[in-house]
Amino acid sequence: MTDSDAAFRVEKVAAPLRYSVTESIRSAIAAGRFKAGDRLPERELCELTGVSRTLVREAMRQLESEGVITVEPHRGPFVARLSRAQAEGVYQVRIELEGLACRLFAENATDIQRQALKDAFKDLQAAARRANPQNRLRTKNQFYACMIEGAQNEALGSCLHILNSRISLLRATSMTAPGRIKKSIAELSSLMEALMARDGERACQLGQQHVRMAAEAALKLLSTDEAD
Repeated sequence: MTDSDAAFRVEKVAAPLRYSVTESIRSAIAAGRFKAGDRLPERELCELTGVSRTLVREAMRQLESEGVITVEPHRGPFVARLSRAQAEGVYQVRIELEGLACRLFAENATDIQRQALKDAFKDLQAAARRANPQNRLRTKNQFYACMIEGAQNEALGSCLHILNSRISLLRATSMTAPGRIKKSIAELSSLMEALMARDGERACQLGQQHVRMAAEAALKLLSTDEAD
């Protein structure tokens, strides 16, 4: 196991262990540790997460139900591939939902929730300066978790959680686009200004634009892969 793989070890804490294993494998996919079309050997996943085969199998069943992996007869599980049309559909929905989340955060977030988002963004900025995709992914997930909490809309949070499964297949793609990380931080900086100013309309527009730019980067790379 490499030093970078150590980030996917599952901590044996009070939270349901199956959930932790599922999130660890999902993160490994989103961070590019496993790419679209890659086989997912059970033994390797056990070593990566540090848990039993039973827990890994339970996690794989959950990820299969979400469409993150596919299981081929006599060959086993593979990271799912998304077609360009499927990816476009995911981004279309994400644009609308995240725009709404930004608007609601600007309008509803408490002072404590606003400070939590500021702290999360500082962590994200720091992670963007380091060549550690696992840490960048973790801090970005925390940023969005703070955003969703501050939006104070349970139904929206549930929808985004479900959508995040498919987004994890695309995030690794958009993160590898040249210059995308720097541009992403600049876009989120402008978004933060609108959020802290409680400008719901502006925050919605900037949140949607951020997703559009991520979509453009990811879809361009998907087109290249399909051409190959």
